[in-house]
Amino acid sequence: MKKILGIILAVSMLFGMTATAEGVTAQGTAISPIGGEVVVEVTADANTIYDVKVISHNETPSIGGPAAESVPADMVEYNTLAVDDVTNATLTSVAIREAAKNALIEAGIDPTPFEVKKEQAGDTERTAEELSCDVLIIGAGGAGLTAAVKAAQEGANVIVLEQMAFVGGNTLKATGGMNAASTHLQAAAGITDSTVETFIEDTMNGGHQKNDLALVTTMAENSAEAIAWLEEIGAPLPKIAPTGGTTHKYLHEPEDGSAVGNFLVEKMMAVCDQLNIKPMTNTEATELLVEDGKVVGAVAHDKKHDYTIRAGAVIVATGGFGANFDLMCSYDPSLNGAVTTNHSGADGDGIILATAIGADTVDMDQIQLHPTVHQETSMLITESLRSAGAILINADGVRFTNDMSTRDAVSQAELKQPGSFAWIIFDQRIVDHQKSTAKYINGGLTVTADTYEGLAEQMGVDPAAFAASMEKWNAAVAAGVDEEFGRNNGIDEDLSQAPYYAIKVSPGIHHTMGGLKIDTDTHVINTEGSIIDGLFAAGEVTGGVHGGNRIGGNAVCDIVVFGRIAGTNAAAYALGK
Repeated sequence: MKKILGIILAVSMLFGMTATAEGVTAQGTAISPIGGEVVVEVTADANTIYDVKVISHNETPSIGGPAAESVPADMVEYNTLAVDDVTNATLTSVAIREAAKNALIEAGIDPTPFEVKKEQAGDTERTAEELSCDVLIIGAGGAGLTAAVKAAQEGANVIVLEQMAFVGGNTLKATGGMNAASTHLQAAAGITDSTVETFIEDTMNGGHQKNDLALVTTMAENSAEAIAWLEEIGAPLPKIAPTGGTTHKYLHEPEDGSAVGNFLVEKMMAVCDQLNIKPMTNTEATELLVEDGKVVGAVAHDKKHDYTIRAGAVIVATGGFGANFDLMCSYDPSLNGAVTTNHSGADGDGIILATAIGADTVDMDQIQLHPTVHQETSMLITESLRSAGAILINADGVRFTNDMSTRDAVSQAELKQPGSFAWIIFDQRIVDHQKSTAKYINGGLTVTADTYEGLAEQMGVDPAAFAASMEKWNAAVAAGVDEEFGRNNGIDEDLSQAPYYAIKVSPGIHHTMGGLKIDTDTHVINTEGSIIDGLFAAGEVTGGVHGGNRIGGNAVCDIVVFGRIAGTNAAAYALGK
């Protein structure tokens, strides 16, 4: 992290200053390596910071937005620049602090007295408060937000808790799309072979037959309806593409190639606003309330309150445990020290809450590596690039595997290469059609050149070998057959439109396939094999859907399909329907 923070470049710009009754107002900028320029306006004098505003930033709204609100507010409240980072928005937080410092300098104010760390809130005495609702949802990621919207549509009064400062969870990391079968969109595109049956078969094969067939069947059979429902709430996914480890085109993406996760979270939050659902962020659930064998609510707290929340039903949607290395390494010690793409809130807290009251788990030792992770930033490079035709090249400048095989297979092949890394190669055509590439390019993750040989030099690989590999791939695309590795997905268009781009990648922890045991109605099952009344679960907090390996695009299908089922059934249970 120090290396990343070290590349944040503070720069001063003259915007003009305004003298007020409360000090001088000036603006300063800083550069975040992920989002680019951040502009902050500060009003202060030599002793007091009166006001701080983030004027502009290019960070992801769901993550950068909370930082843009809380960091300036804390600067004013505690009269210091040395305020805490917003969890999982460290780079944004640092850039805001640097920009505020530059604003003080621009105003002619010595920033040194404001760089002293001061005690901040968090240890003050909390007041008790009781709340009640029909459906309580713990976790405001994709599954939790889906469940919240659906439960409210079914007439339930909903409360959503989220331990992080922002909503979205690991869904914000989802950059590809949502798999679905037999949708009206596929039919309109003339795709008739992406059936429910083939979707089930591909998912079971991808999971090495360790999946719960009943859950997989439920996901596949409800996937088309889930796509239609997303359209109804203003979140259409009309673009169809293949994804790794599948035999047909199941992936549904936003029209402009935006990252699917942030797209869905923003659309769902807009619906939540319409339904008057306001997730309680920075609020951690610590205990499930059980009476007469039924879950009737939860205990939670934020900085100022201890909550006792009574509910007719509870949905656990807290995500997986891909950021909890103690828990992961208890199943696989080799993961110690690995890079993870998961946000820090993916700590398995929902699994811990539910198992404390007797819930069973399944497949906890099934932890997935993703083959294309930029190690310095832990940023996942979307599988959609390979779906669109990108390929993987090793340090010798040659392809080494079926780039569109299952994630575990590609990761293992990559680890066997010299240096245990690869380069993902794409061209301007992919950049023009995949909006998510802007983040990689603007963040400095790419090297680029106008020729294959020039790109090879930037990568540090043999130019002749690399150029030959690229020409061989383009010829395979023209022939429609990858004789070298048998790739049959994402082979529709070649890589011939300059400039060319490359990102150095290695495997990283991406998804935990194991979690709470549920049935097809999303009831949580206890260790005796019985339903825990009043308790439901959906999303990565559950196990059984993905087996030994998750197919790309199935996580979004999982959260939407089972989030909808959980919201519907929890509402029905709570309302006595």
